[in-house]
Amino acid sequence: MKKFIIEDNFWDIFPKAKIGIITIYGIDNRIKETEKYKSLLLESQQKAMTYLTAMEFSSNSVIKVWREAFQKFKTKKGVRASIEALLKRVHKGDNISCINPLVDIYNSISLKYAMPCGGEDIDSFVGDVRLTKAKGNESFITLGSNESEPPFEGEIVYKDDAGAICRCWNWRESVRTMLTENTQNAFLCIELIDESRDEEFKAALDELANLVQKNLGGEFKISVLDINNKEIIF
Repeated sequence: MKKFIIEDNFWDIFPKAKIGIITIYGIDNRIKETEKYKSLLLESQQKAMTYLTAMEFSSNSVIKVWREAFQKFKTKKGVRASIEALLKRVHKGDNISCINPLVDIYNSISLKYAMPCGGEDIDSFVGDVRLTKAKGNESFITLGSNESEPPFEGEIVYKDDAGAICRCWNWRESVRTMLTENTQNAFLCIELIDESRDEEFKAALDELANLVQKNLGGEFKISVLDINNKEIIF
């Protein structure tokens, strides 16, 4: 068995954060009904627009809270949270494309609740997974690249024994662990830093887990980590 551990150097910066984890085993992620996932994404994009009420994009609270968070640790210049990247595309009128069922489902939840969601293939993990500050020497190759771009020392990352899994907390993931049509066992997460949205956070976790099970099968478990509950076994 493996562990997911959130280390103290993360809690030193974000003591009130919550990380919701869904582990789901035995799914069928092969693409079968593209139109269904297109519709799901379109519905979520319409909901996402309700969070963008301020004229200036960066002034919307769901954007502002993550920009402030990213100022608290070392990041690559110009990097933004994953939810900002999604909302920016919606704000510009660009539809979110289908990738594979599992990614489409978590993107739809991310948009619907305006919270960062992500996912990785459990079977690709090497050793335990940690949310921590990078040492700066972790291997990291992202989609579309053939060269490793290690994180900065002090950058918040998800990592395992083989290298970084996701850089700048939730900005960009490694091709090594990404979800594909062949994924059967998945590690999904939703991240919360705005305490006032705790009920929405719980609802998002429940809806994500149930949507995956309804459409792709499998058995899931939901865990919520905070400063008093720093690790789980999966």
